[in-house]
This record gives sequence, C-alpha cells and structure tokens, in this order.
Amino acid sequence: MKLMCPRFSPFQAYFALFLAIFLLVSGAQAQSRRSSAKTKKPVAKKKETTAKDARKNSRNAKATAKKKDSKKETLAAKKRSQDKDSDKKTGKKESKRDRAAARAAARKAAEERRQAILAEQRRREEIARIARERKLAFERGLHTETLENIAKDETDGEDLQVRRAAVNALGSHAGTVVVMEAQTGKVLTIVNQDWGIRSGFKPCSTIKLVTGVAGLNEKVIDTEGNINGSNYRMQLQDAIAFSNNGYFQRVGSDLGSGKMVSYAKTLGLGQPTGINAPGEFAGKLPYGNNNARIYSHGDDFEVTPLQLAVLVSAISNGGKRVVPQIPKTKFETTNFRSRYRPQIDLPSSDFQEMLPGMIGAAQYGTARRGVDHSLGIAGKTGSCIAKGSWVGLFASVAPVENPKYSVVVITRGQGERGKYAAAVAGKIYNVLAPRLGHNPNSDVARVKSSVDSRTAAKMSEEDDDDDATADTAADTQEEAPIIVGQSKQQIATVQPEEEERPLPKPVNKTLIKRTGNSKAVFPPVVITYKKDADGNFTRQQPAEKTRPRVVKNK
Repeated sequence: MKLMCPRFSPFQAYFALFLAIFLLVSGAQAQSRRSSAKTKKPVAKKKETTAKDARKNSRNAKATAKKKDSKKETLAAKKRSQDKDSDKKTGKKESKRDRAAARAAARKAAEERRQAILAEQRRREEIARIARERKLAFERGLHTETLENIAKDETDGEDLQVRRAAVNALGSHAGTVVVMEAQTGKVLTIVNQDWGIRSGFKPCSTIKLVTGVAGLNEKVIDTEGNINGSNYRMQLQDAIAFSNNGYFQRVGSDLGSGKMVSYAKTLGLGQPTGINAPGEFAGKLPYGNNNARIYSHGDDFEVTPLQLAVLVSAISNGGKRVVPQIPKTKFETTNFRSRYRPQIDLPSSDFQEMLPGMIGAAQYGTARRGVDHSLGIAGKTGSCIAKGSWVGLFASVAPVENPKYSVVVITRGQGERGKYAAAVAGKIYNVLAPRLGHNPNSDVARVKSSVDSRTAAKMSEEDDDDDATADTAADTQEEAPIIVGQSKQQIATVQPEEEERPLPKPVNKTLIKRTGNSKAVFPPVVITYKKDADGNFTRQQPAEKTRPRVVKNK
C-alpha cells in the first residue's frame, strides 16, 4: 500500500508538480514543434512552389519579354525593311523627280543660253547692220559729193574729149582726176575740181618719190640703188615698184625729218602750185614729226592731186617744175605759154634714177594690173587710211621716153586702193594712146626686176596693193625698217601701209633672212632732151655708154 500510495512530502509534491508542469510544457512544446513543423512544411513547400512558380513565371516572363522583344525587333526590322523599301520607293520617286527637275533645269539653262546667244547674235548683227549702214551712208555721201562737185566744175578751156574719158574712167568711184601736159603745165581737165585743187589728201606711198630723190641727192642711196651703210637687200628700183616701206623708212631715218621737209618743199609740196583757179589748198608738211612713217606712208603730209601732177612731171622733166594753168578761152588755148618755177637745184641724175622704179610699178609692180605698160607709163601707187576711209592714189606720166601727160587719180572709199586708182588712170591712157606717140620697142621704157624670179613671183601672186606687197618684198632684205624715234640699229618687221595699225615694238635682232643676191640686171634709164626754138624739150637717143649717170639737157 505504501508502495502504491506513498506519502508525499511538500518537496516531493513541488517536485512532482514541477516535473508535471515541465513535462506538460515539454509536451506542449514538442506538440507545438510538431505542429509548427507540420505547419512549416506546407509553407516551405508553398514557398518553394511559389519560388518555382516565380522562377517559372520569371522565365516565362523573360521568354515572353524576349518573345515580345523578338517580335518587336521583328516588327521593327519589318518596319525598317518596309521603311527602307518605302525609302527606296520614295528615293526612286525623289530621284526621278530630281532627275526630271535637273533635266528641266538643264533645258531651261540651255534655252537661256540659246536665247543669250541669239540675243548676242542679234546685237552683233544690229551693230554690223548699223556699221554697214553707216559705211554705206558714208560711201553714198562721198559719191554724192563727187557728183555734186563734178556738176559744179568749170569746164571752160578744158579738153572735153579728155574730160569725158576721165569722167567715164572714174565711173562709180568717189574721187578726182587731174590730166596735165607734163612738160608745159597745161591742164587738160580736172574732174571734181573741189577735191583736185581745194582739198588735201594724205599722199600715202606716193611720198616715197620725195624720199627717193632726197636719198639720192644726200648719197644715202648709192648709184646702184643700195642704201649706203646698210645690207638691206632690196634696191631702189624694186623698192619703188613694190612700194617697200622698210626701204624708205631706212633711207628716211638716215635723212632725218628736217631734210625730208626741205626736199618736199623743193619739190612743190606744202605750197600752192600757182594755178589760175581760186581757193587752192597749199598742203601740209610734217614739221617736228620724227616718225619713220613720214618717209613711207606720208603721215602728217597733205597734198593735192595737182601737186602730185607737178611732182611726177618734175621727176620726168629732170627737175623742171611747171606751173599748172587752165586756159580759160580759145585764145589762151591756142596761144598757151608754159610757166615754170625756178629750176630745182638738184642734179638731173637724181630724178633720172627714180624712173626705172616707176616704170617697174607699171610693168611688174603695184600698178601692173591696172595699166597697159606697153604705153610707156611710169607711176607710183599709194594706199592708206585717212579721214575715215581708204585712199587710193596713182601719180603717173607717159610716155616715159618723152613725157606728154601727167595723170593723177585719187579715190576714196572702203574698197579703194592704189591699184584701183591705177586702173582708172589706165583707162584714160587707153583713150590718150593715139596722142602718146610711144614707141613700144623703145629700150628706155623697158626694165626688169632685180629680185630673184621666185621672190618676184611670190610678190606678184599676192594682193597687189602697195601696202600688202611691201610686206612681201621684205623677203629680199636683211634688215627691217626702223621705228619712231629709234636709231637705225633698232629694227622690226615691215609694216603694211595702213594708218590704224601701230608700229611693232623694236627688237634687237634681224627678223628677215636674205633669200638671194639682188644685183641690177640693166643699167638705169637715161633720157636726154634737147631744147628747141620754142623752148620745148624733145627727146634724143641716149649716148652709148655702159652706165651713164647724168641726164644731159642741151
């Protein structure tokens, strides 16, 4: 009993109570842990499942996002592709539009250029038309003035047959004609007397006659026709015949302008001839002008056709200067008496040496196509620009062995040249041929060029203006003409005789090569005269000498 129901002390009771409580608490805690364990396991599983789900969802979300991104990229790529295609299409359209616009702009620019070209062409055509009209008006003015002047001419005392021949020969040319007896000064006719007596013209290359006479007398030109102290390969005869500017510029530069003016006055230029007609123009001389062109082109000179007639008559007469006279009545015509200026104080040989070149101008030089040289014509052409137009001149005498007539022609107009003036004179000489009494077999009027045949042929084939052939003739020279104010050592190319063309700048070397040796083939022409009881000169046969140099006036 005791064993089954022992007596408990308080301590034991407390202990038992404590143990019971402890056990209860422990059991409760264990139960709680088990409950907690049971409870935690589903939660953990749930959390694990949730985590898995979350991961899965995350993967799904990522996959979805990736898919969406991929889709977006695909869409974007597709869009880009579409945009690109659209851009290409747009670009193509824009390119087509640009090309179309460019073509349109090019067409517009081309049209503008075409219109500009047409406008410029129209402008130039208009300028050319105005210039042509101005020239035509100027030409018409010259022709009208010529016709009006001819209608006003005083024809009393003139040889009407000669006048008719001169008027017909002048034809449609604007100009003037003087026909005078070379040894007496009797004027047979002056067509367009206002230009022939009262107007001055630039002498152009006819001034070379003065330069030649001065050069001979001052010994600048030797007896062979060469320039002393120069190796210029052309001689006087061909220099006159071909109107070589360089030759006469060289001669003139050695003379100087002062002597040139002095000789021009001696030969009747720059002063009235003394004709019995009112209002005679005295002419003009180039005082103070040192330009080399005064010796070859006649710059700053002005002469009348009547003065040129006196000049060529003096050359053919051995220096005897006549005073032109117009017989006003039949009595004066029947009882005409010659008048002369004092004898020119120059050797007759100086004038005689000029004749072969003047004959050569008619036979093979600048006047050869205008005149019939078989009539014994000797002359000098001239072509230059003055007073706004070309001037053509021809001063001549015939027959050269016994000069009877001096014929001087001056024409003006854009198409005029010395060769055309010579052609007018040639027609007059054809009418005068029965009066000339020229012996075509005479040796006096027969000359030959001293240049080689090849050079002469070349000069003959070119334009026969004295200005143009002057350039060609330079082929026979070693030196070229000097320039204004320069020494004779400074040389340049030969100038054509045209007033507007400036002289080239001087150079210090020879530009023209010698093409051949030029020696005289025949001796100079010598004409001998004998004075008869009436004081007139008649020709005698020249003495038989190899190279006679002096004209004998008995």
